[in-house]
Amino acid sequence: MSEKARSSTGRTVEAAEVAMFRALGHPVRLGIMKALAERPETCACDFTELFHVSQPTISQHLKVLRETGLVVTRRQGTQICYSVRPDALHRLHAALTAIQPPRLAEAG
Repeated sequence: MSEKARSSTGRTVEAAEVAMFRALGHPVRLGIMKALAERPETCACDFTELFHVSQPTISQHLKVLRETGLVVTRRQGTQICYSVRPDALHRLHAALTAIQPPRLAEAG
């Protein structure tokens, strides 16, 4: 069962969605997600060159993305390859769509 919190407007907010948005709030993690969208099945070692950070730092960021359900992993020999979870992106898209203001044409 998922955890829910009540916002100041009285609407329920899924804790998992909040965690996903928080995970994407870090520039390296957002960059990793963008890179994975362009090139799925990317190994962790490939991100160190892309973001100019250490392997342990990349591993920590990938751990956060994995724990929040934004990425999936697949072992390829001794390497772990990462890909974006499409269902997680659909969930985030639905959450963002739910907060769109009404169109001006519909308001009139």
